[in-house]
Amino acid sequence: MPLLRDTALATAFDRGADTYDRLVGLNPGYHAQLRRSARRLALGAGGTPVWRVLDLGCGTGASTAALAAELPAARITGVDASAGMLRRAGARTWPSRVRFVHAPAEDLEEAGVRGPFDAVFAAYLFRNLSDPDGVLRAVRALLAPGGVLAVHDYTLGGRRADRLVWSAVCRGAVLPLGAVTGNRRLYRHLWRSVQAFDTAPAFRARLARAGFDRVRVLPLPGWQTGITHTFLARRPATEGDVR
Repeated sequence: MPLLRDTALATAFDRGADTYDRLVGLNPGYHAQLRRSARRLALGAGGTPVWRVLDLGCGTGASTAALAAELPAARITGVDASAGMLRRAGARTWPSRVRFVHAPAEDLEEAGVRGPFDAVFAAYLFRNLSDPDGVLRAVRALLAPGGVLAVHDYTLGGRRADRLVWSAVCRGAVLPLGAVTGNRRLYRHLWRSVQAFDTAPAFRARLARAGFDRVRVLPLPGWQTGITHTFLARRPATEGDVR
């Protein structure tokens, strides 16, 4: 089965929106790991407050909640291509500094999402895109000079053991639970999209090719070590400031 992309993937997330939060909540540490990556944004920014944040691929708002908790002074714009996921996000209670926009990551300008942003946070996004390099270039352009990108995703570390653990978790839990929801295609896509996408070293190199500097790869603890990472990268403060 080919990977889901674009409209097909958004439709699958629309169908799965009502059960998605319950299923991911069964993953030990899911929300704590998002908050850890949100805290790491401040590390990438040198410890200074982050005031304007784009949560790209915000889904039902789990990543938005992590950002709102860890960056209490930030104005946050959550964007997602799935209307169903955004309806779930909008059903929560949010402070006035949080807003949501329905748009694919590839069409932010058309949806009125414009920079500069001090930071962009993207959780579980880039392996789902048809053109991850194009979106990385667009994100770089949306960031203020010196702004920080944090990517939180399942990106295998490159060892055979990492791939085996991921497949075991998917076969033992993710795929059976997905079948119960009647949305088997979405959860099979989740499994295969991680296998098909970059390893952590390859994604680090992709970020550097897109023009980011100070790229860091930070592992996450628990069973996800070697499977889930935080990537921090910076838009150079000046065009000549690339390291």
